[in-house]
Amino acid sequence: MSKNLVQFIIEEQRHIPGASGNFTGLLSDVITACKIIAHDVHKGALIGVLGSAGSENIQGETQKKLDVITNEIFIRSTEWGGHLAAMASEEMEDIYPIPGQYPKGKYLLVFDPLDGSSNIDVNISVGTIFSILRAPEGIANPTATDFLQPGTKQVCAGYALYGPSTMLVLTTGNGVNGFTLDSDIGEFILTHPDMCIPPDTQEFAINTSNQRFWEEPVQRYVEECVQGKSSGGREKNFNMRWVASMVAEVHRILTRGGIFMYPKDTKDPAKAGKLRLMYEANPMSFIVEQAGGAASTGRERILDIQPSNLHQRVPVILGSKNEVERVISYHQGAYV
Repeated sequence: MSKNLVQFIIEEQRHIPGASGNFTGLLSDVITACKIIAHDVHKGALIGVLGSAGSENIQGETQKKLDVITNEIFIRSTEWGGHLAAMASEEMEDIYPIPGQYPKGKYLLVFDPLDGSSNIDVNISVGTIFSILRAPEGIANPTATDFLQPGTKQVCAGYALYGPSTMLVLTTGNGVNGFTLDSDIGEFILTHPDMCIPPDTQEFAINTSNQRFWEEPVQRYVEECVQGKSSGGREKNFNMRWVASMVAEVHRILTRGGIFMYPKDTKDPAKAGKLRLMYEANPMSFIVEQAGGAASTGRERILDIQPSNLHQRVPVILGSKNEVERVISYHQGAYV
């Protein structure tokens, strides 16, 4: 009989001396949130959840109705269980302390409740990204500062992909495993054990509408991929992909390799990058590295960055190790 996700986590927990079960309980609450979101995403227009909410999030981005709805789902599904000290969301300006009527736990949860929500109205895959951190010892009422931990401190990272099937992909620092939702029984079943990213690839993903704003190392790399064999610079031809949903991009890379880039550019000099470190870059980098890939800003390993604020943005280059290292070498002025 195939393992479901809760069974898998409990078995993993048994190998950890002194494990209390709190982490398993928290993950169970996160799984519940993802199941509810999957239901709402798949119902779409049938339940009136598509379209704009007529509001903006802290980043000044227009919110979809489902951005607001899924954020609330995540809060209500996880605040009551006694496993969290506080949580933070891409959709909220400040942290969300656990209300006083609920017991508090030792973990912090950060999440992007609906990644790629600009795609929701045109029925393209979207997802949820989450990361679990430990609250600092002895801190009963965490502040935003307590969340500012480098990605290496993550206890767990994962994402849910709401596509033709709903999947949940997870790492606790011991490899990456993928689970598919069986809607008949309401359980995530282990279907993709030990996911690994091939070190080489012939696919790259980048938003080429920003090409004129890219730095020279990225210009060089993409031009080589586009030219392929004909330029003499590469030994193979490349295909380009762009879904505008980080979850969908990373899932494709985990499944068959590739490189995803949202690099630093000059489009808005006030922003160091497009993607959020805490809610997107760190959890996805943890997953990618655990699957044998690499993740960098082009100048430094993403997981080593010391966050400066909850909504910090960074450049992101991640995926098949050999291609990421080539882009890094171009930033360093070297040639692979």
